[in-house]
Amino acid sequence: MYGLILAVSFYFFFLSIELLSKGFQLLGSGFANMLIQNTAHPLVGFSTGLLATAIVQSSSSTTSIIVSLIAAGTLNIRNAIPMIMGANIGTTVTNTLVSLAHLKKGKEFEKALQAATVHDFFNLLTAFTFLPLEYFFHPLEKSATFLAELFKNIGGFKAISPLKIILEPFIKLLLNTPIKKYPSLVIVVAIVMLLLSLKYIVESMTKISKKYVDRYLNTIFFKNTRTSFISGLVLTSIVQSSSCTTSLIVPLAAVDLLDLRRIFYYTMGANIGTTITAILAALITKSPSALAIAFTHLLFNVYGVILNTLIYRELPVKIAKFFAKIATKRKVLALLYIIVVFYFVPALIIWIGGRK
Repeated sequence: MYGLILAVSFYFFFLSIELLSKGFQLLGSGFANMLIQNTAHPLVGFSTGLLATAIVQSSSSTTSIIVSLIAAGTLNIRNAIPMIMGANIGTTVTNTLVSLAHLKKGKEFEKALQAATVHDFFNLLTAFTFLPLEYFFHPLEKSATFLAELFKNIGGFKAISPLKIILEPFIKLLLNTPIKKYPSLVIVVAIVMLLLSLKYIVESMTKISKKYVDRYLNTIFFKNTRTSFISGLVLTSIVQSSSCTTSLIVPLAAVDLLDLRRIFYYTMGANIGTTITAILAALITKSPSALAIAFTHLLFNVYGVILNTLIYRELPVKIAKFFAKIATKRKVLALLYIIVVFYFVPALIIWIGGRK
């Protein structure tokens, strides 16, 4: 019985994530498009990618706009790369928002926030390292352009997401009603659905035998850091949504079923997995520019994995634990973190850049 409740709860959890993204896209896609078209400086470009993605809650949407602008000749690859870095960070706002559902439950909230923000800090550290390197030496541009030229004629295919197949009918049905005219209402419905589904996920998880759950989670998918990384990569490349796969582990972490170190490796795998389908789709076009952007996204995450495991030595895990501990005592910090990092600071940088 609880297994059925859990399965239905996960369905509505994924549905709420997709619906939330659709709502924000309806509300802010035009604004995001306008933002992306008006950028030149790398820091402004980075902030634009971050803010646009945080608004529409979909790095795929932001990347699609970037690719179309490159194809139209209104944006070049060099200016687009910082925007891709920013988009990589902006997409993580979803799982951080999901963690707020556990706000009233002390230790549970701390675990959930750790799992959510470790993704943020991985992307932030990678971006802060590569943004100046890219500005002076262009390693991503050079390596992505080289790979694009190398693979442009091999062809590709459009991957189909099984998750989207089961979610799309319900979303289309809902968005074919008058509710589509009210994006704010779509967002409210998605948030209510998210909170309710998370409530039942947590309740079901605590009722189901932990030994039974461990058999599948900690002995197969999250047995060690290597299997965690592979699980994140494979699952995200199949589902085609890092927002869904990284948000999925937040309630699991909240009920203490997964440890943060393995979540970190799972997240790094998910970051790479989310770029695979874009590369396959770009291969169909045989466009060097589209391929270069797709490879930029992949290489940024691959270099990030190398950087954070070999040089920073899992520093995002330590930062996430430290931040979550403080934010659990002063919960307003979690809200301020989301507002400042994902919206206020990038908007301020764009505004300052626009005045010059």
